[in-house]
Amino acid sequence: MSESLRVGLLFGGRSPEHEVSVRSARNVRRALGEAGHTVVPLRISRAGRWTVEPDGDLADEPGAGGAGRPLLFAADATGRLLAEGAGGALDPVEVDVVFPMLHGVNGEDGRVQGLLQTLGLPYVGPDVLASAVCMDKDAAKRLLAAAGVPVAASVTVRAGRPAPSFADLAGRLGPMLFVKPAGSGSSVGVAKVEAEDGLRPALDAAFRYDRKALVEEAVVGREIEVAVLGNEEPRASVPGEIVSTAAFYDYEAKYVDAAAARMEVPADLAPDVAERVRALAVEAYAALGCEGLARVDFFVADDGRVLVNEVNTIPGFTERSMYPVMWERTGLAPPALADRLVRLALERHRRDAALVTTWGGG
Repeated sequence: MSESLRVGLLFGGRSPEHEVSVRSARNVRRALGEAGHTVVPLRISRAGRWTVEPDGDLADEPGAGGAGRPLLFAADATGRLLAEGAGGALDPVEVDVVFPMLHGVNGEDGRVQGLLQTLGLPYVGPDVLASAVCMDKDAAKRLLAAAGVPVAASVTVRAGRPAPSFADLAGRLGPMLFVKPAGSGSSVGVAKVEAEDGLRPALDAAFRYDRKALVEEAVVGREIEVAVLGNEEPRASVPGEIVSTAAFYDYEAKYVDAAAARMEVPADLAPDVAERVRALAVEAYAALGCEGLARVDFFVADDGRVLVNEVNTIPGFTERSMYPVMWERTGLAPPALADRLVRLALERHRRDAALVTTWGGG
């Protein structure tokens, strides 16, 4: 490993995936520590309160969250963070790079990335535009299709506007449908619909999380994932497979019920199919402007189609998450992976700092 860095580990967040973020952050903290870096925990509470936590404190709220010092931001775009100290003094919080481990809205969708970029702080993961696009499944699918990357057929429905009937959707997409919020993750708000009486409740559930929902064809086949790492020259891990015994791989199957699914890494795929998904993963990653990291999720359909399902710009790092496991099976252990991610963030920051941002005056 290279020189030790001070890494601001940003976790929690105002998102339905708050708990997953805390669990992911614990594993990232461990990996960064084993790589020789110092971790500065930066918590965002469910209410949106930013705090600098006591050393190593990544416990669940409430309780531990109240022990942190309020985190403030310098307005001079020098990348300084400040924390309220004794007597109202402002103490600098020194970090070399920020590692956002925020899942879902208000963390994975470009909003936090925009703040960090405005402050001039290097940060792990895709930039503002790529984060926002990948979070919006409708926008991502449109861009992927325009780039020639195959995706599942879908129809976008907006809250407050007339929705197509089940018969109309089934005629276009098939008799089994999946309804999901356009801008949510971890299968939050996703429902399977097989009859007219299930469509409206599924849309209402999706609209609890977003004003836009996708109704997608049900692809019969296997769910394959590929981890991608890198900036200008990204590379793909071996593929992994989620083998689920649940009706579909929802939030509970991912994070609660350990018996509902298992990981198989590498996935048992024919060599040509494995190379196809790895190549498509890098293609999708580049088409959406990703840098740093992303996990690309696929359907390998029984009819032979290989379709990109979605691209996750801050994939989970929990004990049941595929991204770190796939890289470990590819030969990159968690400490080396975490180190590589912060190095990529610094490399991009140095590269982009050379861009001209003013006009005139030399």
